[in-house]
Amino acid sequence: MPCNSWKVLFLMPPSTSPSLETPEGSLPLQRPGLPRAAWWGAGALFLILAVVFLVRSGKDKGNPQAARGIPVATTAVKKGDMRILLGGLGTVTPVQVVTVRSRVDGQLVRVAFTEGQFVKEGDLLAEIDPRPYQVQLMQAEGQLAKDQAALQNANSDLRRLQALVAQGIISRQQLDTQSTAVAQFEASIKADQSQVESAKLNLTYSRITAPLSGRVGLRLVDAGNMVRASDPNGLAVVAPVQPINVVFTLAGDAVPQVLAKVRAGKHLRVEAWDREQKRMLGEGRLAAVDNQVDPATGTVRLKAVFANEDGALFPNQFVNARLEVDTLRGVVLAPASAIQHSPQGDFVYVAKADGTAEMRPVTLLASEGEQTAIGAGLSPGELLITDGLEKLRPGSKVQVEGDSRGKGPEGKGKGKG
Repeated sequence: MPCNSWKVLFLMPPSTSPSLETPEGSLPLQRPGLPRAAWWGAGALFLILAVVFLVRSGKDKGNPQAARGIPVATTAVKKGDMRILLGGLGTVTPVQVVTVRSRVDGQLVRVAFTEGQFVKEGDLLAEIDPRPYQVQLMQAEGQLAKDQAALQNANSDLRRLQALVAQGIISRQQLDTQSTAVAQFEASIKADQSQVESAKLNLTYSRITAPLSGRVGLRLVDAGNMVRASDPNGLAVVAPVQPINVVFTLAGDAVPQVLAKVRAGKHLRVEAWDREQKRMLGEGRLAAVDNQVDPATGTVRLKAVFANEDGALFPNQFVNARLEVDTLRGVVLAPASAIQHSPQGDFVYVAKADGTAEMRPVTLLASEGEQTAIGAGLSPGELLITDGLEKLRPGSKVQVEGDSRGKGPEGKGKGKG
């Protein structure tokens, strides 16, 4: 109300009414109360300003951010090693894949493996009815014995004829004829022996064994079915998983960098990660680089060999492959969350000892995941602001929340060029 009165007093126009003449000898008329109202208005205005000042001061005292500065989180910059990794999509492939087929015709009487079982080379997988081949073996052995007896008789006749020829009783022609007969029986015996061996081989083929060590797939034929050597599908598939290969692709521009390390005799390390790149499935080494870049995709294929002792890698599984081509030693490491970007370049905010934030331009060498290698602009031990960056300006007053001075990037990191 005093404020309104003040406004009324100062906005009121001066009186335009004609001055009243006073009778002679009387006192002149005056506007009563005008100076006193002005003083009252000025006092009321001062009081309002004082109240506003006190209210604002109370708010500032109740606001810790205004008193302490912008709350931020920091990380101490450290020195360490960073690996330079090249990443690409890959597929797990067995070293060998063998389709087990029957080499003889017959009825499948036994399946000796369990689907998904690990088998060793030579383990029995299935058995075909062996009786037909046992009969064939007996026939071949009988024919062999018959021809051996005939050969023995022919040799006896030959010896007798040789004595008679020596005595001049018979002609030389009869001796030659008998010698030819002996040679024919010897040839027949060789043919009989081959039939015996063939029958034995077929009898052996009636027992189907694992051609190599590995995991057996799903059964393709059940016991009781007739199988033939000409069947295209076979009985099962055996694929070794220890060791196992990973075939992956890299950009064609990375080929010179990789080949330079290979020519220098370096054994490049390869990691296989799951689809979400959260769990490493295995470690291996680079085995081969393809001889050409695919013109359709601009990528080159590489093959790595993994021991896969825990069986984490499975044939035809999709993985993320990381090839380690180099390691940066003793570089400054900073969290990637602290790196800011602008048209003028990359920069970070550093918490200074006086409690203010300093904007610092930096040069980046490599980055991977949550770590970045800094080439210039930072020194080990400085406090790098990692949270609360959206409110910062150069010279802003900051307040570090919690004790983050001892925290920082690990000494070893991962990176990619």
